[in-house]
Parts: sequence; structure tokens; C-alpha cells
Amino acid sequence: MAQDLLDVTFAALADPTRRAILARLAHGEATVTELAAPFAMSQPAISKHLKVLERAGLVARGRDAQRRPCRLVGEPLKDATEWLGGYRRFWDETFSNLDLVLDAELRHPERRDETD
Repeated sequence: MAQDLLDVTFAALADPTRRAILARLAHGEATVTELAAPFAMSQPAISKHLKVLERAGLVARGRDAQRRPCRLVGEPLKDATEWLGGYRRFWDETFSNLDLVLDAELRHPERRDETD
């Protein structure tokens, strides 16, 4: 189940328009009209993007009289960040090994010629 939610989150994040919508919502609630303003697309197209984000649990819509503001929901992003964080050790080790190789080559460039 958690993997399915992660799949839906990453699928929603795969689109640059949806990422831009989330970036805007990180600054506060906004209506569909406000979210559509910077894009060269119709409000129905923005609404389709919002539905994808809602299905992924990244966006929630409220009701404020006649307004239906959208707001960012952070939990799925937290889960995605934690999943990606699992690869941090791999990259840390890879970069540490690269540092060792580069350091050795910079200190002893003549050894590189011996292996070629």
C-alpha cells in the first residue's frame, strides 16, 4: 500500500506544471483561477492537473463561501523525501570513493601514467 502511494506521488510529480502548482501552493492557498494565471492553458486543464495532485494526496480543496481554495498537503512529499533519503548513503559513499581517487591522482599523477 505504501509503495502504491509512493508510485502515485512520483507520477504526480513527474509533470512540470504540477510541480509548479505545488511550488505556488507552498506559499499559501490559491484558487484554480489564481493557479491558472501564470500558465498558457485553460482552467479546465489546470483542474485536470489538480485532480491528479488530489488523487496523490498532495493537494486538498477547501470551501470558503463561494471560493474553493486549494492547499498543499505535505505528508506525501515527506514520504517521498524519506524514500529518496534511503539512497543518500549510497551517494555519500560514492562521492567519498571519488574523493579518494581524485586525491590520490592529484598527489601522485605519475601513478596514473603507470596504469595506462
